[in-house]
Amino acid sequence: MAPIRLGMIGGGNDAFIGGVHRIASRIDGRFQLVAGALSSTAEKSKASGAALGLAEDRCYGDFTEMAKREARLKEGVEAVAIVTPNHVHYPAAREFLKRGIHVICDKPLTSTLADAKKLVAAAEKSDALFVLTHNYTGYPMVRQAREMVRQGDIGTIRVVQVEYPQDWLTDAVEADGSKQAEWRTDPERSGAGGCVGDIGTHAYNLARFVTGLQLDSLAADLTSFVEGRRLDDNVHVMLRFEGGAKGMLWSSQVAPGNENGLRLRVYGDKGGLEWAQEDPNYLWFTPHGEPKRLLTRNGAGGLEANLSASRIPPGHPEGYLEGFANIYNEAADLIVAAREGKVPDHLLPTVRDGLEGVAFIDACVRSSKRDAAWVRL
Repeated sequence: MAPIRLGMIGGGNDAFIGGVHRIASRIDGRFQLVAGALSSTAEKSKASGAALGLAEDRCYGDFTEMAKREARLKEGVEAVAIVTPNHVHYPAAREFLKRGIHVICDKPLTSTLADAKKLVAAAEKSDALFVLTHNYTGYPMVRQAREMVRQGDIGTIRVVQVEYPQDWLTDAVEADGSKQAEWRTDPERSGAGGCVGDIGTHAYNLARFVTGLQLDSLAADLTSFVEGRRLDDNVHVMLRFEGGAKGMLWSSQVAPGNENGLRLRVYGDKGGLEWAQEDPNYLWFTPHGEPKRLLTRNGAGGLEANLSASRIPPGHPEGYLEGFANIYNEAADLIVAAREGKVPDHLLPTVRDGLEGVAFIDACVRSSKRDAAWVRL
């Protein structure tokens, strides 16, 4: 079967996440990048496209031009990856969805809650698929943890602890020409949340994905420690889940010594689970009253959710790119099934998950403005 024809919005020269999406889309040979509106101007887009080997007439100056022309081409794009700053997600996705072109969009879903609701309506009205790249849900041991929770291995969940510390914004690098820092600290492009939107949503989504718990309410304290920074760079959130479980979420981009420290711990009345993104091939399982057990990717004791998401034998490390590739591989499965009018069960984050993530950001901002008052999504 020929690879799925993929387009990209954003992700031009020097854009980190665009490169990640391209690598992830190629790992299993399911996609071929054929077109793009890769930068904010036609000149930059063509330069980026040329570096990637795209035909000049498939490099566009803006996403609207691309959506209109590609929808008319016999061999136009079947799916598009949106890897822009947050404020572009909604208008770009809308243009492709209304033309029946599948959308694979980076998180958070949009920069505002109003746009998130409009994008949900557009996606549910369209015949096209919408996949949100909460890529950490693609890790084999995250899926192992999820399956263990669902089969009762840790019993009734009582406590959820999730954190995501980084240190790259400890200084005001947005004032020194860092392109990635500039838009992430700009409320016009990032939205009302800074750190909470950039990585706090990853932590929240991971906790929800593994535990399956529904959030009842939260109390958040958002801080901008760097002088003059307009959005938060450190976040503390207390979480109350339906059914009585309690949780805490910490995300920070001003924590020296932390690179990409996403970590989840879940404790029930029968045991606990611990997973860290920087050591992703391992999952610690502690049955209550027994020694800790180390479970490994594709190793002994692996459940189907772990084994089916692994590509190579145990002991050979898989990580960030492979986990991201699992999202693309499963998106390809959905696109192929959609050709036959089918939408099989899947674990991929959806537009509804994206709406919940933006609602989480909005609730955190509202709570913090009210001196960490308890609020609901």
